[in-house]
Amino acid sequence: MKKYYSIALLFCAMLLTPSLSNAQKIERVEPLSWWTDMKMPLRLMFHGKELQSAEVSIKEPGLTITKVSKAESPNYLFVDVEVEKAGIYTFTLKVGKKKLTYKYTIAERCPNSPQRQSFTAADVMYLLMPDRFANGDATNDEVAGMAEGADKNAFYGRHGGDIQGIINHLDYIKDLGATTIWSTPLLADNESFASYHGYACADYYHIDPRYGSNELYKEMVNQAHQKGLKVIMDIVTNHCGMAHWWMKDLPFQDWVHQFSEFTRSNNVFSANMDPNASKHDKMLHESGWFDLSMPDMNLDNPELLRYFQQWAIWWIEYAGLDGLRVDTYPYNEKEPMSKWCAAVRAEYPNINIVGECWTRPSSQVAYWQDGANNADKFNSNLPSVMDFPLQEAICQGLNEDGRGWNEGMARIYTTLSNDYLYADVNKLLIFSGNHDMERIADILHKDVQKVKMAITMIATMRGIPQIFYGEEQMLVSKDMRQGHGGLRIDFPGGWQGDTTNLFLGTGSTPEQTEIFNYYKSLLNWRKAEPVLHNGKTLHFLMRDNTYAYFRYNTEKAILVYINASDIEKEIPWTDYAEILTQYHPVGKEVFENNQIDSQTTHKVPAKGIRIIEFVIPK
Repeated sequence: MKKYYSIALLFCAMLLTPSLSNAQKIERVEPLSWWTDMKMPLRLMFHGKELQSAEVSIKEPGLTITKVSKAESPNYLFVDVEVEKAGIYTFTLKVGKKKLTYKYTIAERCPNSPQRQSFTAADVMYLLMPDRFANGDATNDEVAGMAEGADKNAFYGRHGGDIQGIINHLDYIKDLGATTIWSTPLLADNESFASYHGYACADYYHIDPRYGSNELYKEMVNQAHQKGLKVIMDIVTNHCGMAHWWMKDLPFQDWVHQFSEFTRSNNVFSANMDPNASKHDKMLHESGWFDLSMPDMNLDNPELLRYFQQWAIWWIEYAGLDGLRVDTYPYNEKEPMSKWCAAVRAEYPNINIVGECWTRPSSQVAYWQDGANNADKFNSNLPSVMDFPLQEAICQGLNEDGRGWNEGMARIYTTLSNDYLYADVNKLLIFSGNHDMERIADILHKDVQKVKMAITMIATMRGIPQIFYGEEQMLVSKDMRQGHGGLRIDFPGGWQGDTTNLFLGTGSTPEQTEIFNYYKSLLNWRKAEPVLHNGKTLHFLMRDNTYAYFRYNTEKAILVYINASDIEKEIPWTDYAEILTQYHPVGKEVFENNQIDSQTTHKVPAKGIRIIEFVIPK
C-alpha cells in the first residue's frame, strides 16, 4: 500500500495515556476462542483496569494454566494455557476481594484443517475493494460508534460496499474465470478520514461493522467454497491505525515505535540486504511510521510477535481461509516476520502467503521469497511475493514503440530474464494493476488491443495471475488528480439505482463487452491447462517490438506471440526450431480453432495476438 493521505500531526505522547472506565471489568480477551490439537500454544491477552495483579484460575478441568505474565501497563495480563479438550471454560480473575469471570470457548478442530490447500499457479486471483465493489446491505452504511458513514460522492470516504455485496456477486467472479478472491482489509478501521481502504486497523479480531460481522465473513468464505472459489485475507502486521483501541493504553511502551516527533519511514528497501547500509537507514525503514495515522508496530517485542502469530492462525481456522496476503511486507522487522511466517506455515504446511514487496529490481523482490539464495543467509519463510518488476515492464512496454534497445517488448523479455534470481517463479503473483496504481485501461489509454495483450501475458506467463476488479470491464479511474480515491471506483451495478449494471452486462459499451468476453474466455480456458500452471518457459526476442514465448511440458507447448508494433509481422518459425521440432508441426490457434502450420508463412496483424497449441506427435 502506498502513502496517499495525511492528517494533522499527532504526537505519540498524546496517544498513550490510559483511558479506561472506572468500573473494574475484563474489557476484552484475545484470541476470541481457540481449538484443540493446535501446534501454536495458546497465550491469552486479558485487558481491563488493574488486571496485572490478578490471581487467575480456571474452574473446569481440560484447560491448564502454565504461566502468567505481566505487561508494563497495569491493565494487561498474559496467560499461557495448555489445551486438553474442547469445552467452555470459566476464567476467574481475583483482584483483591473482587472476582471477575470470563467464559472462553475451546472448539474441536476440523480433522483436515492442517492439510488445507491454498492458492497456486493454477488459480486466478480477483482483487476487490469491498467498499467500492457492491452495497448488498444499506442498513450498515451508518453504524453507531464508527467515525465515518457512507457518502457515495466522497473520493476518500466510504461508499457503502460490504460483505453482502461480495456474496451477491460470487457467481459473477466465478463465471469470469477467477478462482480466488482477495479482498482488501475487512477488519475494523475507525479513522475519521479515508477509513474505506481498511489498512489502518482499529481491531484485529473484528470485521468492520459497516462491512458486516465475523459471522457474515465466515459465511461468505463458506459460500465461496461451495462455488469452488478460494478466499485469502489481506492483513497488516507493519502498522495499525491511530484509532486502534490499544493506542490509549499500550501493553508495553515499545509495542509501537515512538519518536519525539512524527518520523516517517524512509522507504529504503535496499537497507534490508545492502551490506553497506547504515544502521540508521535500516532503523528508519523498519521503525518509521508509514503515515501519520498508522503507528508502526514493533515486532521485536516478543509479545507482539506472538499476538500476530496467533491472530493470523485464528482467522485462518475460524473463517476457513485459503491463504494470506501481507501488506507492506519489507517494512516489518525481517527476522521476526520470518518467525511469523514459520509459525503460520507450521500450523498449515500447504498454506500460501504472498507478501507485498513493492520495489522494482528483481533482485530485491527475490530476496524476500522463501528459499532465496541470499548472501546474508536470510530466509523469509515467505512462499510468494508480488512481481512488481513484471508489472512495470508490461505497463511501460505496451506504451513504447520498441525502437529503443530495451524498450517495448524487449523490456518484458529483459524482466523475465531475471527469473534465475527467484527460488520459485511459479509462486510469483503477477498482475498489471492493483488498488494502489492506475488502472490498466488508464495506463493504456483504453486501447482495446493493448489491454488484451496485457491480460494475455498475465494469464499465460509463469506465476499466479491477479486481476483488479473492473479491469475486465475496461473501467478507468474517475479522476486520478485526486489520488487513489479516483481509481478505487464503484463497480457499476453494485448500488441500488445504478443505471448501468456491468454484473449483468446491461449498459456496457461495445469495447467493454469485447474486453469482458476476452477475459472470460482466456481465464476459463486457462483453468484446464496445467502447462500454464507449472510448465517451463522458453522465450524469444526480435527487436521489432514483438515478443514470443512458449510454455511447455512433456505433453504440449503453447506459443504466445505478441505483435505490439504498428505493422504486420511474420512469425519467424525457423527461430523456434529448438522447441518446435519436438512437437507436431501443425498447431491449433486457441479460441479460433484454426490450424496453423509452423512450416508455412503466418502473418500477425499490427497489435495482434496469437496463442497456438502444439502437441507431441502420437
